[in-house]
Amino acid sequence: MLLWLVFSLMTAAAIFAVLWPLSRSHAVRSGNELAVYRDQLDEIARDRAAGLIGEAEAEAARIEVSRRLIAAGEAQADKPANDPQAALRRRRAAAVVALVAVPFVAGSIYLLHGSPQLPGAPRGERMQAHDESVQALIAKVEAHLEQNPNDARGWDVLAPVYLRLGRLDEAVKARRNALRLGGETAQRQADLGEALVAAANGVVTADAKQAFDRAVAIEPGDPKSRFYLGLAAQQDGDSAKATGIWQTMLKDAPADAPWIPAVRQALASLGKEAPIAGNAAPSSQDIAAAKDMTEAQRNEMIHAMVARLADRLKQDGSDLEGWLRLVRAYMVLGDRDKASAAVADARRALASDPDKVRRIDDLAKGLGLNG
Repeated sequence: MLLWLVFSLMTAAAIFAVLWPLSRSHAVRSGNELAVYRDQLDEIARDRAAGLIGEAEAEAARIEVSRRLIAAGEAQADKPANDPQAALRRRRAAAVVALVAVPFVAGSIYLLHGSPQLPGAPRGERMQAHDESVQALIAKVEAHLEQNPNDARGWDVLAPVYLRLGRLDEAVKARRNALRLGGETAQRQADLGEALVAAANGVVTADAKQAFDRAVAIEPGDPKSRFYLGLAAQQDGDSAKATGIWQTMLKDAPADAPWIPAVRQALASLGKEAPIAGNAAPSSQDIAAAKDMTEAQRNEMIHAMVARLADRLKQDGSDLEGWLRLVRAYMVLGDRDKASAAVADARRALASDPDKVRRIDDLAKGLGLNG
């Protein structure tokens, strides 16, 4: 009801602003009009006497003003009974009619064709509508590529969308097509490698490493490829090489490089820098102790770190990245049941933020989890 009142007041104000001039008297008394023309004739005579205008110009001006003076006199004679107050009353009546009729007609049309009783759509429905629109756009691009399969730009556009939606095999295919059709660049090779890593659940496979090597050969400073090459070294057990790559990246990085936190996080996992707050990565003491551990002891240490991360998320479930790390960690440990349980817990903890829930769902889909 309050909203309707506000709309009514706004409508009335707009109409009032337009019609207000109609409510004022604009009648010009003929006597005053005749006096103005006579003053103009006197002014022309003065200008001619002062030499400001020539005789021809003065004569033309006198003729024009005289014509207007005669016309004004005739109008006065023809309408002796003209009543300015009557005209004013007619204008005010028209204003009142418009003030009442315009909102009435507009409201009637809305009530007839609109949906005044329809409540606002819940956020979930709006998000669903957004998702449907995204899917419609994807369908259009896919249809375009069916007709134009050699459009490299189209594959470049579609690949990151597939990756974001967890359609990882399709993302890899799109990246390969873009590389094949658009030509080899450092970015395309790095993007292909990234898609291959995602499809392999975070493992830098031989194909992915080859793509990153090609990217670095083309552009030695490419940060994405250098980061994943460091990750490949870490996964191969060569911590020293991984540390060297990542430390060099930080040394060469611009101060505002957006990837600096990710590199610091990676180094922290090796104990080479202080872990970021909330991170469940091993400390330098953990790494040192792990050198003298048996395989069983190292596995126990890893399980303990994952358990610490899980406990922290029970206390503070708002950490999206923490949930993503936990799910991946359970998968690396081969515990699909706990990974699925973590997905379900994450969905509950992040239920108020659909974007974060979507990230969890994308990961679960990519890992083949039902949660």
